[in-house]
Amino acid sequence: MTPSPKSTGKPAPIASVSEAERAIANLNMIMDRLVDTVEQETARVRAGKLSDAVQNDEAKVELARAYAAESERVKVAKELIAKDLPDALQRLRQRHGAFRVLLQTNLQVLATAHAVSEGIIRGVSGELARKQTPSTYGATGKANTPGSKTSQPLAVSKSL
Repeated sequence: MTPSPKSTGKPAPIASVSEAERAIANLNMIMDRLVDTVEQETARVRAGKLSDAVQNDEAKVELARAYAAESERVKVAKELIAKDLPDALQRLRQRHGAFRVLLQTNLQVLATAHAVSEGIIRGVSGELARKQTPSTYGATGKANTPGSKTSQPLAVSKSL
């Protein structure tokens, strides 16, 4: 016996044009909410409000899950949609392209924030190691730089 879509947790496949229209409308609604969430996150990270940026993490994960599920459902019915709703399919493709650009921007902003924060932590760590290491000079008369074995571990409190 083949399991029903409800027993496997998978949504029912699209079997008609009206179901395809509803699925596309649902996917567009999910994308609207996901775009809004990602834009908010990007703006908050750009503004340096990292603690505010993570407020929508759970919602973003849930929307991403719904987006992936509904996208897969539409992808499986691609032939039906291409045949009966070619304009809707074209608009959906254009929308996905714009969404990819938004996600790329978001990833770049997050990567920049990560690099900046990592640079700050490395700078603080290096400065602490420099202050704790005695100043000595090598055979050439140049100051020795502190080695990696002389530095102390750095603890960061996230609650500040």
